Amino acid sequence: MWRSHRVLTVGKSPVQVESALREGVLACPGCGGELRPWGHGVRRVIRTLACGVRLVLRPRRSRCRGCGVTHVLLPAHLLARRADEVAVIGRALGRAAAGEGYRRIAVAVGRSCWTVRSWVRRARGRAERLRSALAAWIVALDPDPPPLVASPTAWGEAVVVIAAVHRAAVARWPWLVGRVSAWEVAVAATDGSLLAPVLAVRVINTNLPLVTFGN
Repeated sequence: MWRSHRVLTVGKSPVQVESALREGVLACPGCGGELRPWGHGVRRVIRTLACGVRLVLRPRRSRCRGCGVTHVLLPAHLLARRADEVAVIGRALGRAAAGEGYRRIAVAVGRSCWTVRSWVRRARGRAERLRSALAAWIVALDPDPPPLVASPTAWGEAVVVIAAVHRAAVARWPWLVGRVSAWEVAVAATDGSLLAPVLAVRVINTNLPLVTFGN
């Protein structure tokens, strides 16, 4: 029986992801069943930090042999429903946490003020839930994490936690060092839903790296 699709964050190498998918290495996050190839998603054009540079891709889709749910496999540098790489969005959100206004952020990342405002407002609206959910990841990955730096705002605290999850992840899985950024780890932990209408935090599994495949 065919069922509605979900987003699953994977590594940034299409070749490695394709190989893992065909070998049955990828598991369904819902039931643990084997994910197999199931066509491709809609073609997407993604804006990058480099002025005028665009990425064109069609995300791979998979279908679970167990529960029948299909998954759009998004690389860790992309968010669901967004036309910009997380490097762009993360830079804007980080500046917002530091107290910069929309106009200055928009100039810094080369996007419209309206676009930046929409990112920041969505992020601030879910700051506490994101902070709480990712804090659980820190404890799971590092039983004795260092104290977190205090921030005067809820979104600032969420950004501090995102950085801490990244530190804990690369400490547990050293091969991630230099391969994924803090924002890409946040994307993986939320399966691309960081700024989606509904935030979905991945179930904690410390035996499975947040970003399954490297560059």
